[in-house]
Formats: sequence, C-alpha cells, structure tokens
Amino acid sequence: MTATSPYARVERPRLLQRANPLAVAAAVAPGIVVAFTAPGPATPCALLVLATLAVAAGVRVPTRHRVLVFAGPVLFTLFASLTLGLWTPADDVAGTPLLLAAGPFEYRLGTWLAGLAISLRLGAVLALALVPGVASTGPDVVRAAVQNLRVPYRIGYTALASFRFVPRFSRELAQIRAAHRVRGTARGRGPLAAIRRGTGYLVPLLAGALRHAERVALAMDARAFGAHPARTERILLPFRGGDIVLVAVTWALIAAALWLPLSVPDVRPA
Repeated sequence: MTATSPYARVERPRLLQRANPLAVAAAVAPGIVVAFTAPGPATPCALLVLATLAVAAGVRVPTRHRVLVFAGPVLFTLFASLTLGLWTPADDVAGTPLLLAAGPFEYRLGTWLAGLAISLRLGAVLALALVPGVASTGPDVVRAAVQNLRVPYRIGYTALASFRFVPRFSRELAQIRAAHRVRGTARGRGPLAAIRRGTGYLVPLLAGALRHAERVALAMDARAFGAHPARTERILLPFRGGDIVLVAVTWALIAAALWLPLSVPDVRPA
C-alpha cells in the first residue's frame, strides 16, 4: 500500500459538495417539476443551462467524468430532438422549410422544432438530476436522511449495505469469467453458448453472494446494529443556514426561469 505524502495537494470540496445532500436535492426538485409543466421551451432551456453552470461552479468533477456530466445532457437533447419530432403529424409542419427528403419521407424544420420542444424538457430534467448525483455520495445521503429526516437507521444503513453489493458482484463476475477463460470452459459462439456460459456463472456468483451476505450480517451483529433506538454518527451533516440560503437562491432562479416564456416566443410550429 502506498502511503499518501503529507505534502500532497488536497483539493477542497466546492460549494455544492459542502452543502447538505438534502438541501441540494430540495433545491433542484422544483426545477424538475417546472421543466415538465412550463409553457414553451425557453424555461427548460434556461434550466438546462443553469444546472450545467451549477455543476461547473459548485462541484469538482473528476476529469474522466467531465465529458459525460457536461456534454451528456446537451448531446442527449440534440439527439432526442431529431427523433421525437417524427411523431408530429405531417400536416402540422407542412408550411415549414424542408431540411431532408428521402423518397416520400420529408424532414422539415417544424419537425425538428417540435422534437426540440420535448427534448429540451427531458434534457433539463437529466441535467437537474445530475446536480445532486454528482454533488453527493450515497453514504452521505443516507446519513443526512437519518440525521435530518429521522429515517430509522435500521432502514437507511441496511439499504446502503444492499446497494454496496452491486459493485462487489461486478468484481466477482469479472473474476469468474477470467477463471472460466483460463480453464477453457468459456468457448463457443452464438446464443446457446452465451446461455451456457451464463448458467455457469450463476452458481459461483450466488455462492459468493451468500458468503458476502453472511459476513455482512456477522459484522453488523458484532457492532450491535439494531440493538438501540439510535446510533452515534462519526460524520455529522446538519442542515445549516447556508443550506437554507442555497435552497432559497435556487428556487428564486427557477422562478425567474419560469417567467422567460413571457418575453421569449415559442419555437414550436403552429
């Protein structure tokens, strides 16, 4: 194991990472509702931009995830706009400029604008949902729910322990596949061979899951999990005044975005 140098640079968490996870979720929750219900595409577009700027300014995103976090909602919006508009009746967009024609198929500007009006809502919801997802971690969300919402810790930490089974299963599945390849039992192509390999992975994976569940149960029992109505917390996540300010400012920005349709014309075809 490599020791960390005491002189290594420690990056300080940014604003949203220091906030209470419940405050971040409460701040963006009204925006998701507004993105679906607001008239016109101006409000969803503004919410998409605000969510992206919030992540860029308030979260220290790892380099390997930056393209997915920042460009993902935008690329999804553009791709969905090209396909969702195909459900628009041809008579509704007959008077708009023609963009593409392939035999009887015609793709007009109104078709794309109709798809854009819907995809902007989906892209805004995706961008808003990413804000608490990248700003908080699963354990912190559970701690905040137990400490601030009075969720029973038996429920919270049991659910957290079950969620942690998933990455362990993926690692064990990779090891089982490697072992089968070494033994030469993973040969063959086609659907029947894939089904045979899958059934061969099932038994050792299930056995490993049972062993891991038994170890987790023994560890929780050794720590007297569930024996008392409350437990002490090593990490405290109180709901501070700064969290209230964060929620209030975010709600104000969402309300301001809701007024945009009054001055920005609707781009959907008549």
